[in-house]
Amino acid sequence: MSLQACAALVERGDPDRFLATMAAPPDARSVLFPLYAFNLEVARAPWVASEPMIAEMRLQFWRDVAEEIGQGTPPRAHEVAEPLSQAIRAADAELLDTLVAARRWDIYKDAFEDEAHFDDYIDATSGNLAWLAARVFGAPDSSERAVRDIAWGGGVAGFLRAVPELEARGRVPLLDGRPEGVKALADRALTRFRQGKAAQSAIPAAARPALYAFWQAEPILKAALANPTRVADGALAGSEFARRARLLRVSLTGRL
Repeated sequence: MSLQACAALVERGDPDRFLATMAAPPDARSVLFPLYAFNLEVARAPWVASEPMIAEMRLQFWRDVAEEIGQGTPPRAHEVAEPLSQAIRAADAELLDTLVAARRWDIYKDAFEDEAHFDDYIDATSGNLAWLAARVFGAPDSSERAVRDIAWGGGVAGFLRAVPELEARGRVPLLDGRPEGVKALADRALTRFRQGKAAQSAIPAAARPALYAFWQAEPILKAALANPTRVADGALAGSEFARRARLLRVSLTGRL
């Protein structure tokens, strides 16, 4: 029932990842649904309260969960914490903690300090989530660069889609919001994404469902590169037919 609760949370709050998980083999879903439910809860935490202290406390709750998993202690009573503790290994809990810590940026209205800060944020959130799943599925350390390259490009694609909402909530999401700045970021993300794709052979087939969530990344980044004003307009998503067709291809071939 806890796994079903995780799936229901993801279906309601992160429908794209829900579709990606349903396209994965059934055995992979018992890992992906708890991970994605955890990610959703963490991503929401900075936004559910107007008081930064309350948001900090919510994030600390998930850091405590990660610490408990790392120590091998029984999970606290929570519909996500219990299946999460069963889905991952204690040795990988630190990746969760780093992910949660990076989300503290979402609480406040400060801009990213510099390009390195932004890059680390994307890697800690998108990269850690994907790499942790891939490790659970048996990916060797030699494939980490390919996984993180794909996840970084995919994370930027998702971030660009979120720009209008972030700005509406008073955040400064982009270091350079001018069209040329958006193009430069999209180009950098697309280059890294394609580098990861080119190295997919280093990722075992059993671990590739960890990357299905990025099935839309390439067309989104290409759209932002071709017309950066689409970022501010919230118009990066492709047609529903194109989205579904692309996901079907990924699920049939196991490759992005």
